[in-house]
Amino acid sequence: MVRTKEVVHVPDILADPESAPILAKFGGAKALVNVPLLKDGDLIGSIVIFRQEAGPFSGKQIELVKNFAAQAVIAIENTRLLKELRQRTDDLSESLEQQTATSEVLQVISRSPGELEPVFEAMLANAVRICGAKFGVLWLKEGDGYRSVAVHDLPPALAELRQREPFTRMSPSTGTVRALTARRVVHVHDMRDDPAYIERNPRAVALVELGGARTAMFTPLLKESEGIGCFVIYRQEVRPFTDKQIELVKNFANQAVIAIENTRLLNELRESLQQQTATADVLKVISRSTFNLQAVLDTLVESAARLCEADQGQIARPSEAGFFQSQASYRFSTESKEEIERTPFRAGRDSMIGRVLLERATVHLLDAQTDPDYKLTKVLKLGGYRTMLGVPLLREGALIGVLGLARCSVKPFTAKQIELAETFADQAVIAIENVRLFDEVQARTQDLSESLQQQTATADVLKVISHSAFDLKSVLQTLVESAARLCDADKGTITRQIDGVFYRAESYGFPAEVMERWKNVPVTPERGSAAGRALLEGRTVHIPDADTDPEYSFDTAGASMRSMLGVPMLREGIPIGVLALARSDVRPFTDKQIDVVCTFADQAAIAIENVRLFDEIQEKSRQLQLASEHKSQFVASMSHELRTPLNAIIGLTEMMVKNAARFGTEKAQEPLQRVNRAGTHLLGLINQVLDLSKIEAGKLELSPETVNLAPLIDEVLGTARQLAEQNKNRLVVESPEDLGTLTVDPMRLRQILLNLLSNACKFTKAGEVKLAARKVSNGSSFVEFAVSDTGIGMTAEQQAKLFEEFTQADASTAQKFGGTGLGLALSRKLARMMGGDVTVASEPGKGSVFTVRLPVADTPTKG
Repeated sequence: MVRTKEVVHVPDILADPESAPILAKFGGAKALVNVPLLKDGDLIGSIVIFRQEAGPFSGKQIELVKNFAAQAVIAIENTRLLKELRQRTDDLSESLEQQTATSEVLQVISRSPGELEPVFEAMLANAVRICGAKFGVLWLKEGDGYRSVAVHDLPPALAELRQREPFTRMSPSTGTVRALTARRVVHVHDMRDDPAYIERNPRAVALVELGGARTAMFTPLLKESEGIGCFVIYRQEVRPFTDKQIELVKNFANQAVIAIENTRLLNELRESLQQQTATADVLKVISRSTFNLQAVLDTLVESAARLCEADQGQIARPSEAGFFQSQASYRFSTESKEEIERTPFRAGRDSMIGRVLLERATVHLLDAQTDPDYKLTKVLKLGGYRTMLGVPLLREGALIGVLGLARCSVKPFTAKQIELAETFADQAVIAIENVRLFDEVQARTQDLSESLQQQTATADVLKVISHSAFDLKSVLQTLVESAARLCDADKGTITRQIDGVFYRAESYGFPAEVMERWKNVPVTPERGSAAGRALLEGRTVHIPDADTDPEYSFDTAGASMRSMLGVPMLREGIPIGVLALARSDVRPFTDKQIDVVCTFADQAAIAIENVRLFDEIQEKSRQLQLASEHKSQFVASMSHELRTPLNAIIGLTEMMVKNAARFGTEKAQEPLQRVNRAGTHLLGLINQVLDLSKIEAGKLELSPETVNLAPLIDEVLGTARQLAEQNKNRLVVESPEDLGTLTVDPMRLRQILLNLLSNACKFTKAGEVKLAARKVSNGSSFVEFAVSDTGIGMTAEQQAKLFEEFTQADASTAQKFGGTGLGLALSRKLARMMGGDVTVASEPGKGSVFTVRLPVADTPTKG
């Protein structure tokens, strides 16, 4: 039945040799019917019925069993489909639960801007619940340790431990440190087998023995590949987490990083807003108190002290007596204020203001009480000052005041606070110098500040370009970072062309995994993305809100991008890349910011073009070097191989011609003269180098004259005949008797024809070399000289470089046939100087035809 997939009917098992006798022996079976269960032709089972007496089953009985078999197949298939449906339902339910949890977290984030604790607690609660865990902890890195910033359902003993030690330093063996070091999830199936527990790490022991932790998942919080914390959930049983659960927790970890970053940005924004508000208050006082300088100074020192978290503050200005004296103060006691106001400050190290006057720079004094040089003991005693800060008020290098801040505890001022104090000092200078013109100065200062910031960023970029002129990656990375920071963008990319396709080359603000996913994805000119739109339109593209843009369809891979800007990098009006910036919130870019990005895009285009030109120059230099090497090799070859033997041949033949009687060569006069002419011609090849140099320098002059072509051709053939005989070639000439005259330089024409005939004879053996001359008229009148042969011929590749100086068809040909690779190049240059040209037609194994065409009427050029 398995083999045939058909019904098997055995009326008598004992009489059937293929039946199993064991059925009759132990089961008492005497007859059977075996019906296959078939699904789409595949055997998935069978139904077998037996009788304990021999005899056939009826046809109806067999049909009935076949009907039952068909129903069994249907039942099996229904059961399989039901299982698949239940599995799919479970998957959808799990996915829905995860999406619901993510939505709840996002709602908490939206309801609690700047507050991390409720966000973290919501994340932990959802992660623990969906993943079937018992409790969870979220750690944030703080210095060289970790602080638990949120927990969920901690067992009481662990909650008490956390209450006592919210901050801890962890050993490298703990899951948290391992996850952050490896920058990936650490999945511990059983905490009792974890290295930290085996080493009896106190926290690991507490987790297992006080909290009952067994299976654990440690998910790192990564910001730009840097570990900033760890998201941990535990089960109190050994039951590993599934891949889907791990991915869910990784998603929560990513959301936690985003929430942390958003909170940081929000706090910075609030701090900036607070500073701007204070500055605005000062400016209001300045604008309202045009001629009341004291009110302006009082407001300045108060704002500076409050924003820099100082306990007291003052501004000292020069007095008529020549020393500096306190003119505005904040939060001094009456007694301290009186003492300060009557204390004269002079340049020296005995006071904080004196040190500013001495150094003409910002002075930061960590603890005045322990400073051996500080001498104003009464002031210290009255005010209890410890940490102090002094900022000079300078106008065109002249010291016109000092802003002083003090704290009653040892607490250094931060760099931002110092910078802020210096800003207030600058404002004090402006107020002191010209309060009346402040409104105008304010507007100009704002413009100058933005311009200075832009110029500074531009200068930084130019420094990188100058230091890394041909390190395109460094230049583009600096450009995108500078553009993003200067324009207050969260993210940025530079897309550039590589082998005709656009790719994202450098980026800023994107997670490494996102750029890894995008780096090999081409950016196509289309309207679905800011970069694609900029490439398509070839102009700046500004998308105020991608969520409301009907054409925007780019998959951001989870990276939040709302307001976007794409500026094409153009070369001769053609986009060669795009500089794109994005903000996570809806905050369109200003016109000034767009202008700045356009400037950076131009710099990027210049940098790319510089690298392209540099590569071209490098290639040209390589080619020139190769040409120079060829030329040197040629000159050496010419000098060695031609001059010495040719001079000997020429001298000997001349001597034998002139002294024929002495040498007995009277009957060999004509051959000797032919040898002499050939030798003299070959010696002329050496002069071709000089000719080529003169042509390249524009110094070769032609001597045109009217030449009767028939005698010239005969003379050339006379010289070439010996060359033909060397390889047993037949030299043929086809020239009409009325070929007439031609105005050319006869020496150069002979030189061209001899070069071509010499080559034809050299590359042809026991064949035919033919010189054909004729007049051609097709709108212009030419005389055409065609030198053909039946030699080895040339490929198209060999023909392409045939007329290059010092270049031959290929190395094997040069080795076999010799030559310098100069004659054809020189022949073409000479022909072109006479207004004509030299061309070639050839096939391998079928010979070559070199054609010289010279104009009849044109006057040859000179020089």
